[in-house]
Amino acid sequence: MNKEEQILRTEYSDIMQKSYIDYAMSVIIARALPDVRDGLKPVQRRTLYDMHELGIKYDKPYRKCARIVGDTMGKYHPHGDSSIYESLVVMAQDFKKGLPMVDGHGNFGSIEGDGAAAMRYTEARLAKVTQDAFLADLDKDVVDFVPNFDETEKEPSVLPVRIPNLLVNGSDGIAVGMATSIPPHNLGEVIDAVKAYMANNNITNEELLEYIKGPDFPTGGIVINKDELKQIYATGQGKIKLRGKVTVEKGKNGRDRLVISEIPYTMIGANIGKFLNDVCTLVETKKTTDIVDISNQSSKDGIRIVLELKKNADTEQLTNMLYKKTRLEDTFGVNMLAVAEGRPETLGLKSVIEYFLDFQYEITTRKYRTLLSKELSKREIQEGLIKACDVIDLIIEILRGSKNIKQAKSCLVDGITEGIKFKTKASEKAAAKLHFTENQATAILEMRLYKLIGLEIEALQKEYEQTQKNIATYEDILENHSSMSRVIKRELDQIKKAYAVPRKTVIENGREAVYEEKKFEEMEVVFLMDRFGYCKCVDTQTYERNREAADSENKYVLRCMNTDKICIFTDIGRMHLLKAVDIPLCKFRDKGTPVDNLCNYDSSAEMMTYVDSLSHVCASRLLFASSDGYMKMVDGQEFNVIKRTIAATKLTDGEKVIAILPGDDGKNIVLQTKNGVFIRFPAEEIPEKKKGAIGVRCIRLNPQDTVENAYLITNPGEGSILYKDKEIALSRIKLSRRDTKGTKLRM
Repeated sequence: MNKEEQILRTEYSDIMQKSYIDYAMSVIIARALPDVRDGLKPVQRRTLYDMHELGIKYDKPYRKCARIVGDTMGKYHPHGDSSIYESLVVMAQDFKKGLPMVDGHGNFGSIEGDGAAAMRYTEARLAKVTQDAFLADLDKDVVDFVPNFDETEKEPSVLPVRIPNLLVNGSDGIAVGMATSIPPHNLGEVIDAVKAYMANNNITNEELLEYIKGPDFPTGGIVINKDELKQIYATGQGKIKLRGKVTVEKGKNGRDRLVISEIPYTMIGANIGKFLNDVCTLVETKKTTDIVDISNQSSKDGIRIVLELKKNADTEQLTNMLYKKTRLEDTFGVNMLAVAEGRPETLGLKSVIEYFLDFQYEITTRKYRTLLSKELSKREIQEGLIKACDVIDLIIEILRGSKNIKQAKSCLVDGITEGIKFKTKASEKAAAKLHFTENQATAILEMRLYKLIGLEIEALQKEYEQTQKNIATYEDILENHSSMSRVIKRELDQIKKAYAVPRKTVIENGREAVYEEKKFEEMEVVFLMDRFGYCKCVDTQTYERNREAADSENKYVLRCMNTDKICIFTDIGRMHLLKAVDIPLCKFRDKGTPVDNLCNYDSSAEMMTYVDSLSHVCASRLLFASSDGYMKMVDGQEFNVIKRTIAATKLTDGEKVIAILPGDDGKNIVLQTKNGVFIRFPAEEIPEKKKGAIGVRCIRLNPQDTVENAYLITNPGEGSILYKDKEIALSRIKLSRRDTKGTKLRM
């Protein structure tokens, strides 16, 4: 062959394309993405299997990580020691994995981003759950073993994991042109969802979310977009919004402290330091003046970041600012990409469970086929030994008369008596009728004499009965789908009982509190506010005992729950929200607290027009009347907001809100102007509008005249007012239509 014939001529771009595709598929399938069946990447699977082969079990001494890494790299994973050790470290970190698979000893890093010590210093062993749920039954031919990279060893193509590890521990990885990001979930909830699917294969993703509430991050935190989880779990893609958990503690001298006890999962590592720097930047740039000190008091017991505040600082507003300006609120991008049937696939929640259960039925079938095969072999031997005990004298005679083992075995199996010396012809005839199997004959020849003791024969009989029961059980499991399902459920229940822990992450919608408040007893209270703006809450029993005094001494008296909020509407068109729980629960004769100190209300710049509980406001409609004669009806749900202060209505320049009335039961409306003009018209003429609208004109005012009061007549014949020391019956004012001049009363 000449030199020219050895040269392969081809297009350079074709070679590059083929080579890059081969490289990309290798990264996708063999390195970066987890398998949907066991939820493990190849490096994780190989590391755990190597530890299993080395015998580093949970009840054995720790072994140096360098030994584990070196053995794994030499036998199964020839891609460098750093990737293997990093994988080993992550599997041992309880702040990254909901169910750590490795028990680490030494410095394995911290939640604040400190790296693990070198592998020559740290030690590790398998966690108990890994042995029970990840590596059990490997000796029962439940999974295929494939050659390693140099074909000198065998490794499992997948581990026989008994839990949906892809959901429980999640996964993240970057391949070529694609990436996976799966959040961790609660073990107990995932197992309940699997059992629900087994009970009803037609269950929907939405129904599965009744069992799996959402992700359960090891760092806790709060998921605030609960309603979007349905779409995320249906498609396998989306964004989960996370917040840290913030609580308020009372400090010295009446100063409050904001304490961050849980962080978003995405803040693990260097982002904690970045958060502290961001808070310092907010103070330096004068974005807030309420923070006087910040300290990171985190320890092995958990996260604790403390922000010391000025006296009377607005803790809720400050918390909202932290969520907006720092990583205390973040998003976790979900892309549930995994290797399914040898190819990458984006999976929804139901699909993950389907693949997992198909795998469970497969490994359970293989397990019980192996067990059944062993029991059948055992039964064959036991039946032979029992039969041999019945003719033991004949067998001994055959053995004594045989010249070698082969001759004796031929007699036991095929009844060949040639060359064997028998005491009698009857014995020879009986020997000719023997017909043991090869295995039985071997077992008889290897049987020891002590097996002929009566108790040993009895034990052999009991073993045979147990073997028969085992065979019946295994055959039932293999032949009946329902029996196999019961076995899988039983194993799942055992794992749940042993390893399930309570949920750490709270799942809610953003409309609720931005942080989880301390639990307190929900109770009905009475809100009292006097004409000077001092407010307090008293329990219902205290109010009933002092009802007459309470009603006469206070301008506003409201019954509400201590979980409710108080709405304070003012003449400049604002609404301030005040949490009932923030109002001191006092004795009846206590003075109370100025409302200015509890919310954004400013008594020097605005006046209260209407005060009511948020629950009552949301359940009704409010009638707004302004000094320029405009009115509107607003649905109370418009005021169900998170912000502490909002614009409750729109006003023109220089105008004010002169009255806000509950408008659901009103029949007629009466407006009274400064110059004594009255107008009465049906309430149904006032249209319902948004809170941001001005409203409709209800009276044509004369120059220099303004509306002073608005009254609502519920029943005809009722209602009277005192105007210039004269009592006026509102129902006797002439009924006209809206947007007319009205009637001037002559006094």
